[in-house]
Amino acid sequence: MGTTITTDVKVKPVPTGGGPFDPGDPKDWPPGYSPDDAREPAKYRIGMWVALGSISMLFAALTSAYIFRETKPDWIAIHLPPALWMSTAAILASSLSFELARRALRRGHHPLFNRWITITTVMGLCFLLFQIMAWRDLRAQGVYVNTNPHSSFFYLLTSLHAVHLAGGLIALFAVTAAALRSRMGFRKRNVAEVTAIYWHFMDALWIYIFVLLFFL
Repeated sequence: MGTTITTDVKVKPVPTGGGPFDPGDPKDWPPGYSPDDAREPAKYRIGMWVALGSISMLFAALTSAYIFRETKPDWIAIHLPPALWMSTAAILASSLSFELARRALRRGHHPLFNRWITITTVMGLCFLLFQIMAWRDLRAQGVYVNTNPHSSFFYLLTSLHAVHLAGGLIALFAVTAAALRSRMGFRKRNVAEVTAIYWHFMDALWIYIFVLLFFL
C-alpha cells in the first residue's frame, strides 16, 4: 500500500486506504503516524459533509418555494444576463483546476500544485466578478429584487450561492498562501482536501441554480 511522497518539512505522508474514511492498515503507516493522525482526515470530511447536507436542505426548500411560486399568474421570467455564461465557464474551470491541483498534491508535485491552486483562486474571483456584472446588467434594465417573483428568486438564489462560495474562497486563499510559502503541512493538506469537496459542491450547486432559473 503506497504512501504520499513529499519533501515538506514536518509533513507526515498520508497512507491510502480503501475509502474516504479508511485510514488504511496500521502496519503500513509511516514512522510517527498515530491513530489521531489517521482519524483527523475523516473528522474533516465528516464535518464537511454535514455542512453540505445543511446547505442542500436550504436550497431544496427554496426550490420547492420557487416551483410553487412560478405557477402563479404574476410570474414574469427575466432575461438571462450574458455575464452568467462567463461566470459558469469560470466556476467550471476552477473546479477542473482544483482537481488537477489536488492530484498534483497527492503525488508530491509541489510546483504544479502551486500553479493549479493559484489558477483556481483566480477563477473563483472571476466567478464573483461576473456575478456582480450580471446583477448590474439587470439593474441597468430596471430589474430589481422586488420587480417580480422571478427576479426576487434570482437575486436570492444567486446571492446565497455567492455568499457560500465566498466562504470557500477564504479557505482557498489560506491554502494558496500556504502553498506559495511552501508550508503545506499535514493539517493544510487536510484543509485542501475538504475545500476541494466544498468547491466541487459549489460548482454543482451553481449549475443546478443556473438550470433552475433559466432552463426549466
